[in-house]
Amino acid sequence: MATKANSNAHPTIIKVDPFIPAHEQKGIHNRWHPDIPPFATVKPGEVFKVECVDWTGAQIGNNDNSDDVRDVDLHSVHNLSGPVAVEGAEPGDCLVVDILDVTPFEKMPWGYTGIFELNNGGGLFAKEFQSRACKAIWDFEGIYATSRHIPGVRFAGVSHPGLIGTAPSTELLAQWNKREGELIADHLGAVPAVAFPPDPQGAYLGQDVSDEIREKFAREGARTIPGREHGGNCDIKNLSKGSRCYFPVFVKGANLSVGDLHFSQGDGEMSFCGAIEMAGIITFKCSIIKNGIEKFALKQPIFLPSPIDPLYSAKLIFEGISVDYHGDGKQYNMDATVAYKQAALNAIAYLQKVGYTREQAYLLLSAAPIESHVGAIVDSPNACVTLALPLGIFDHDILPKPEGLEKHNFGQCAIRSDGIL
Repeated sequence: MATKANSNAHPTIIKVDPFIPAHEQKGIHNRWHPDIPPFATVKPGEVFKVECVDWTGAQIGNNDNSDDVRDVDLHSVHNLSGPVAVEGAEPGDCLVVDILDVTPFEKMPWGYTGIFELNNGGGLFAKEFQSRACKAIWDFEGIYATSRHIPGVRFAGVSHPGLIGTAPSTELLAQWNKREGELIADHLGAVPAVAFPPDPQGAYLGQDVSDEIREKFAREGARTIPGREHGGNCDIKNLSKGSRCYFPVFVKGANLSVGDLHFSQGDGEMSFCGAIEMAGIITFKCSIIKNGIEKFALKQPIFLPSPIDPLYSAKLIFEGISVDYHGDGKQYNMDATVAYKQAALNAIAYLQKVGYTREQAYLLLSAAPIESHVGAIVDSPNACVTLALPLGIFDHDILPKPEGLEKHNFGQCAIRSDGIL
């Protein structure tokens, strides 16, 4: 007979409500800064849970237009839960983080993928498509996701944190702000922006701290948009349950923060809000390797991927090379980004032949578990990158045939209420 003795639930050390704006809740912050005090502290080896709002902090709704994506306030993102200090962690150590589980809230079994406006967020094809806001809502049924806005597909999610990292030191923060400030200065007026400097507008620290710390946090805090040496917003879909991550420690306690949870994502997260964004719960266990930065030459995090992956063995693979043949035909030298974009554009053009709109195809390639690999990066001038589209996610045949592709009518994803695309 089951007993309660020795049956203690793992504690939830940060609790949030996914339906309440992030700036009204405790245990959330949206900038990186070494002076943010830990919101909670754990011991090495302790299993604990952290609840997270979606990355926008409850700005996006489960509806059938994309006005909320068009109007989203990007000054206030990403909303992270934490920091969590680990007892005994010191600068120079390695923080070992086991991701034991990642799940959506039971009361919020849905997420979204978005195409952001050219002048408010952008995305991989912001310039090429002159992007206007669009989105797809995805419903979760166990491990599977389906969308009324992209019919004909169903796939298993590889749920993971898009953003996870340790706190920077004062010196590292200054280095980030200096080098990114110089990049901005070299590209004044770039649309989309090449980087984002510290910005007090929208800065939020959900703790009771002194006015001095709060002002310093808002004035100096690094934006969470890019990944950096500490981890951060790297959007690696294989950091799912069962992954083990090795993070460099720069401050006492390490001060781990996490957010931007994804139900699913393709390699590249190409549409900026390109995963299936969700609010949810992540379960961790942490340990410490003393002097790990020196032992492992740890300039950036390393990780062991999840042993759990959806089984989609049959794939249609699109190639891309570093020639902008979807644009002006310019030849680039060994540019893997250009090659990735061409592979993705090839896949989008193909899916349009099947009946999906360009916007639906863009969202689908962002959210579904596509795989991208560098095929060759030695044969000048053309780097080769591949994009593999799983066939098993479709409920219809998309393989090439002598008679061509059967074109269906899949409608359209959620667009702006004014109808502008």
